[in-house]
Amino acid sequence: MGKDVIIACDFASKEETLAFLDKFSGRKPYVKIGMELFYAEGPSVVREIKARGHRIFLDLKLHDIPNTVKKSMAVLSRLDVDMCNLHAAGTIPMMQAAIEGLTSPDGTRPLLIAVTQLTSTDQAHLERDLLIEKSVDEVVMHYAENAKIAGLDGVVCSPLEAGKVHSACGSAFLTVTPGVRFADSAVGDQKRIATPADAKKLGSDYIVVGRPITAAADPVAAYERCVAEFMD
Repeated sequence: MGKDVIIACDFASKEETLAFLDKFSGRKPYVKIGMELFYAEGPSVVREIKARGHRIFLDLKLHDIPNTVKKSMAVLSRLDVDMCNLHAAGTIPMMQAAIEGLTSPDGTRPLLIAVTQLTSTDQAHLERDLLIEKSVDEVVMHYAENAKIAGLDGVVCSPLEAGKVHSACGSAFLTVTPGVRFADSAVGDQKRIATPADAKKLGSDYIVVGRPITAAADPVAAYERCVAEFMD
């Protein structure tokens, strides 16, 4: 499984998203479609972007009772996305049900990864808001190990945790890491962050990059810079 840069297309409309993707005439970058765009435009925007030749990470972070997640994943599997996700906090039975729903009759399915802890969550939030006294590292590793037990392909985690996840779950267990910023970019609302070059050294398999590319004066140049720092 090769490394790649995934652009977070966190736009409010199909028009804005397609206008952004039109800038990339030379290649078809891997894109993430999140809740904002999916809730605004529905499944049709996923089909249209897929038809343009982009690989898609559908980032909806499902978290519900196992049967509901299973049925929802069965619906999402028909969109022909390349990767989707759920919250590891939903427990091992929920994650196992998700795989059942996501798997087509021929046995194929998109990659399925689990969110361990959001990159906007720090130790203070973990303890004060969630009443979890364990360290962020311990919680992330435990959730990652649960995801592997459930049969998932990997986890979403901070770049700072990617190497530890590989140590605990094996090199083939994918680490998909948001919270990536250029050294000269604004941090925004992310807490646990790294540069693309740092993420490469730390063992990230995929990095998810939003505003440093989408809000750049030249998004294509920013994307190429990110690819160069992470993949070259």
